[in-house]
Amino acid sequence: MALLSDYDYELPEYMIASAPMEPRDECKMLVYNRVTPETEIKQFRDILNYLRAGDVVVINETRVIPARLLGKKTTGAQIEILLLKKLTLTNYEVLVKPMRRLKIGDVVNIAGKIMATLISKDVEQGIAVMQLECIDGAQNLEAVIDQVGEIPLPHYIQNGNATKENYNTVYAKIDGSAAAPTAGLHWTDELMHKAQVKGVIFAPVVLDVGLGTFRPVKVDDITKHHMHSERYQISASTAQIINDALRDGRRIIATGTTSLRTLEGCFAKYGEIKAVSDATDIFIYPPYDFKVVSGLITNFHLPKSTLLMLVSAFIGRDKTLELYEIAKKNNFRFYSFGDCMFLQ
Repeated sequence: MALLSDYDYELPEYMIASAPMEPRDECKMLVYNRVTPETEIKQFRDILNYLRAGDVVVINETRVIPARLLGKKTTGAQIEILLLKKLTLTNYEVLVKPMRRLKIGDVVNIAGKIMATLISKDVEQGIAVMQLECIDGAQNLEAVIDQVGEIPLPHYIQNGNATKENYNTVYAKIDGSAAAPTAGLHWTDELMHKAQVKGVIFAPVVLDVGLGTFRPVKVDDITKHHMHSERYQISASTAQIINDALRDGRRIIATGTTSLRTLEGCFAKYGEIKAVSDATDIFIYPPYDFKVVSGLITNFHLPKSTLLMLVSAFIGRDKTLELYEIAKKNNFRFYSFGDCMFLQ
């Protein structure tokens, strides 16, 4: 049995990054070579020395939206709504706190701008569906959400250092995420340009980061954990770039676990990378036979998280925990705004 406790580790609170690194590419980077196996401590900008012409670097172009909405019932009770997934023009899958205070049909007033009506709720799964409507019917709903909503920060970032700009990647384009694909935060426009000059090919995908990525594992046997489905998109050009690289034996390097899950989820379903708009609930943990990705850029993840399990599937649990200890001894910064690893 694969135990949740096997993916636990201790981390001093002072090592949790509370603010982004500026400039972004000056963060520390732990480089691990699975073949040699050599470990080095560098800065992220040094990744140019490890990338080769013909490498395909996959990036997730999703953009974090101000998905945290604070409102009140007519009784005055305060309600927090986290938008997870857009279902229709007006309906969203959401997390609601506290859910017990809402019954079907209840309305939450958000900043005098939006009425959110509870359509359904699944107490066991902890999710609900709400219909959002502008109180001024002439206004655009998404524009009003952008105006009144807040960036949904992880619980360990509470000091206001995150903004719509620094909690998004420089290449974020497609609205839809409740959390950032944080491994991509280290890329700068200049660094990406230098990589392209070297012959590196950037291939964009979109996976809207939602409950599947950050939902905690609550079962002792991790094989019993079920991932929440997350939407993804792969364009025809990206599919061709990746399939060509697979055919040629060139490296495919995922920037972040979301990019990796997009590719491996697509391949697991279709047996190839194809142009598609779909959803994946793929849960990757040891042992796992990777079909697409041969390199991974990733941050340092929370204990007992599905993200830590994914990294463990890529390089092994013992090696993952060993690298985390090296990072701790060298004062790396952990979690969303923290430093990173390049696993090749």
